[in-house]
Amino acid sequence: MHEFKYVNSQLYCEKVRIEDLAKKFGTPLYVYSYHTLIGHFIKLEKAFAKIKPLICYSVKANSNIAILKALVDKGAGLDIVSGGELFRALRAGCPPEKIVYASVGKTEKEIEEAIRRGILFFNIESISELELINKISCRLGEKSRVAIRINPDVEPKTHHYITTGKLTNKFGIDFDTARIIFLAQNDFPHLDICGVHIHIGSQITESAPFIAAIKKVVNFIAELRKKGIALKYLNIGGGLGIIYDKETPQTAEEFSKKILPLLKNTGLKIIMEPGRFIAGNSGILVTKVLFVKKTPLKRFIIIDAGMNDLIRPSLYGAYHEILPLRTTNHEPRTTNRYDIVGPICESGDFLAKDREMPKVREGDYLAIMSAGAYGFSMSSNYNSRCRAEEVLVVKDRVFAIRKRESCRDLVRNESIPPFLLGL
Repeated sequence: MHEFKYVNSQLYCEKVRIEDLAKKFGTPLYVYSYHTLIGHFIKLEKAFAKIKPLICYSVKANSNIAILKALVDKGAGLDIVSGGELFRALRAGCPPEKIVYASVGKTEKEIEEAIRRGILFFNIESISELELINKISCRLGEKSRVAIRINPDVEPKTHHYITTGKLTNKFGIDFDTARIIFLAQNDFPHLDICGVHIHIGSQITESAPFIAAIKKVVNFIAELRKKGIALKYLNIGGGLGIIYDKETPQTAEEFSKKILPLLKNTGLKIIMEPGRFIAGNSGILVTKVLFVKKTPLKRFIIIDAGMNDLIRPSLYGAYHEILPLRTTNHEPRTTNRYDIVGPICESGDFLAKDREMPKVREGDYLAIMSAGAYGFSMSSNYNSRCRAEEVLVVKDRVFAIRKRESCRDLVRNESIPPFLLGL
């Protein structure tokens, strides 16, 4: 459920008319619903209340510090994958002991900063990384907590670009190598190897892949326990899918009923890393229709948002529902099929292909739904386009949480060498 609804034929976010936001802030514009965001976090929290997991929101889904702060204030931890995300997490007020750090390519500088800050633990992706963290911890005189990210070789039934739990993926460590690591803990005296982590992919709508992966890991933990190796944490990652089109994803409650029995028996502190589930349906991208174009073979709706603003359709072929901000019953309802495209100089710049749409006029506004996750966070300045503004709606109040970039922002860190200036 979300807080984007039609009232008297006009689309609202909570109690605010979205067309008013488009006219005030301009487009493209990301609009987030605070109560949708927090509501999805609370649904997970309630569904898993019996085991009181640490729910670490995945910062990469939407990294605006206002979004992070809203969730941290409700008790969320944060799942990070870079030094920049660590900076954001701390700026948003997240306690370091609620931060977990993944990524297959952590640099020495990033690792050192995270150790100094006292994060909960690193999710380890390779033996080389384990050795590096041990070396840096030794130099700093610290003992760092780490969890081994297991690649359980499970088919998550999602787009292959967002599959992370197969042995053909770059992520995690196979069971045999993980076993060797746990049995050789004395080789890493500056590490507390205290947990196991899995994350099998994103936008997973079925429970079976999660169950298969968790069962494999639970059996592995039991095997380790028999060998005298006691762990403290089991991090089951994220990946819960949402509704973009006709998906029928499991609810938080349905998911919990299927996996709680597996988790309870471990006796470990459970950590979860949801991102899309919390943020996905909390945001939309508002765009203006620039031109309606007809060719002998196609019809196009050309909008002022492009693949630089929302790359998921171009990158994954992802579906986003697209709705007009105004509907009307006073005109005959006519529909045609259109490609909805942006201004970027790439044929891959589209938000929808062959989409049936009601009558649309130049100057109308459209809402690209379910854009709260992997929308702005994956946006770019390609074609020297300024990135969009972001606003947060809380009932009838509106807060600008990121200003629209200016052309000066585009060149802020660039310089012309003196010889090109004739100096």
